[in-house]
Amino acid sequence: MTNQTWNADDYQKRAAYVAQLGKSLIELLQPQAEEEILDLGCGEGTLTLELMKSGANVRGIDADPSMISSAREKGVNAQLQSAIELDVESEFDAVFSNAALHWIRPPEQVVEGVYRALKPGGRFVAEFGGAGNVESARSALVSALEKRGHDSRQFDTWYFPTAEEYQCLLESYGFEVRNIELYSRPTPIGEQVTDWFRNFANNFLAALPESERHSFIEEVSEQVASGLQRDEQGYLLDYVRLRFVAVKS
Repeated sequence: MTNQTWNADDYQKRAAYVAQLGKSLIELLQPQAEEEILDLGCGEGTLTLELMKSGANVRGIDADPSMISSAREKGVNAQLQSAIELDVESEFDAVFSNAALHWIRPPEQVVEGVYRALKPGGRFVAEFGGAGNVESARSALVSALEKRGHDSRQFDTWYFPTAEEYQCLLESYGFEVRNIELYSRPTPIGEQVTDWFRNFANNFLAALPESERHSFIEEVSEQVASGLQRDEQGYLLDYVRLRFVAVKS
C-alpha cells in the first residue's frame, strides 16, 4: 500500500493535466454502449465521466474518501475500495485505469483481481508511471530523506516497472498482452513546482513531523526546478509512462 493521501479540490486545481492527458487512453479502450466497465483508481471522476459518454455502464473505485466524495458529486457511481480488494468474478467487459497503478502495492494482487473481475475476452487498458518516471523528483526526495537520517525505502512506495517486467506479470496471471510500451512524456506541471510535491509526495512526507514538511518541500522543489526545462505552461517534469492493452484469455 501507500502513505499517499489526497485532497480532491487541490488535485483538480493543480493537477487537471492528469485527466486531460489521459483522454487518449479512452480512445485506446474504445468503450461501447451497454458495456460494463470498471474505472480502477477513478480519482475525482473526470475521466470516469468521459467513459460514461459512450453509453457504457461505468463504476469507479478509489481508496481515497476525498476523491470518492468528489466523484459522487459529479454523478459518478463511485465506491470506496482498494484495487487490491477486488472481489467480483467475470463482471466487467473492460477495466480501465489512468495514473493509478503506480500507487498500488502489491501489483500482483491488482493484476490477479482485475483478471478475475473481467469476463472472458475482457480487456485491461491502463497507463501509469513506468521505469524512470519522475526520476529527478524521486532522487531529490530520497536524498533529502536520507540526509535527515530516514530510510527512504520505507517511504518510497512508488511502483515504476519496465515494460518487460509488467508484461511478464500480466502473462503470469493469464493475460494476453496485445501491446505494451514505455515512453517518455515530459509533462507541464505549472509554475509552482511546490504544488507538484504537495500533491504527489505525501508518501515521503509521512517520514517527517508536520513542522518540517514545509521546509522539506521547499528544499526539494528548489533543487528539482533548477534542472527542469520549461515551456509556455511552466516547468516540464520527466514523466515516463507505461501503457498497455491486455485481454483475458
